[in-house]
Amino acid sequence: MLAPLNLPDFPWDTISEARARAEEHVGGIVDLSVGTPVDATPEVVQNALRASSDSPGYPLVAGTQQVRDAIRAWVQHRGMVDPGESGVLPTTGSKEIVAWLPRMLGAREGNVILFPDVAYPTYEVGANLAGAVPLAVNQADVSTWPNTADIVWLNSPSNPTGQVLSADQLKSVVRWARERNAIVVADECYAELPWSQRYRDEGVPSLLHPAVCEGDVSGLLVVYSLSKQSNMAGYRAGVVVGDPQLVQALLEVRKHGGMMVPAPVQAAMSAALTDRAHVDEQYERYRERRRKLAAALSRAGFELDESNEAGLYLWVTSPADWAGKTDQSAVGGRALLNWFAARGILVAPGDFYGPTARNHVRIALTATDERIDAACERIES
Repeated sequence: MLAPLNLPDFPWDTISEARARAEEHVGGIVDLSVGTPVDATPEVVQNALRASSDSPGYPLVAGTQQVRDAIRAWVQHRGMVDPGESGVLPTTGSKEIVAWLPRMLGAREGNVILFPDVAYPTYEVGANLAGAVPLAVNQADVSTWPNTADIVWLNSPSNPTGQVLSADQLKSVVRWARERNAIVVADECYAELPWSQRYRDEGVPSLLHPAVCEGDVSGLLVVYSLSKQSNMAGYRAGVVVGDPQLVQALLEVRKHGGMMVPAPVQAAMSAALTDRAHVDEQYERYRERRRKLAAALSRAGFELDESNEAGLYLWVTSPADWAGKTDQSAVGGRALLNWFAARGILVAPGDFYGPTARNHVRIALTATDERIDAACERIES
């Protein structure tokens, strides 16, 4: 008899009532929940896809020479250690690599996988898919971690909070992991969206920066996605870079499993990774939307935690004496979810991201300028 996988409820299914209520608003719903891009995919990317649309043969799982070179150019742009041609790999988005990486690297029952205690839920799902033991920890403080683990997930900038781990914090994780022969995987999908002046000037620190890993990428991997920087969520385009031995282990599994990025998408990825102009343009769009939303939320009495550093979201809570709290028993993210839904705005409740996050909501910047303006007006009125 087969046993079902130990998976949690799919979180987005739990806010259907709030969605229905938001959709009833006379001005229509403003959906700031999922974080799916709404702006056009850049022409340079679309043109590359069209030019490669005649692709009758099977694509290379390892990626074309063109896309491998483009990934390495992006690595150089981020100031990371170049892991060489065998240390880069295109993936079908980042969610699938997050979900399946532990299994592909051999994690099984009894292996311990650490992930941030306020986090995107797929890290825990990936541990469950492998039959391993998921354990939530404070990613910024290794002194609170257990004595050993097999895989450590980091997420900087964080989804949902926007927290950025400093180079020193990342270095302490590398040291901790190498003392225990653990693998560290950093999800750096929001690295191109820094908001604090410090990270705009210096860039968001990477796990593979020479100052962090001391020039040695062994035991280290970085995951990245083009969904947000290039509005390519529909393309399913991501990369994994780092320790060549680990990357080749992933490649071997992916070859057997037929996990290949379509050739036209690889061409589009190459264009996206080597063109900076569209990334800068999208950054400015999100910066202006963020400015408007943050100002409206602050004027309405909400508090923004950690969201000033980087990322695609505002991590929002309310003070204890918040005027909008009409039911003394309804405290936390679900109460806030309902408050926003009553105004036609759908957000993500904090409990999606772990029990310690239940007093917050996550508000995405991914809506048109018109919908962002509508949200600001509703929040303040």
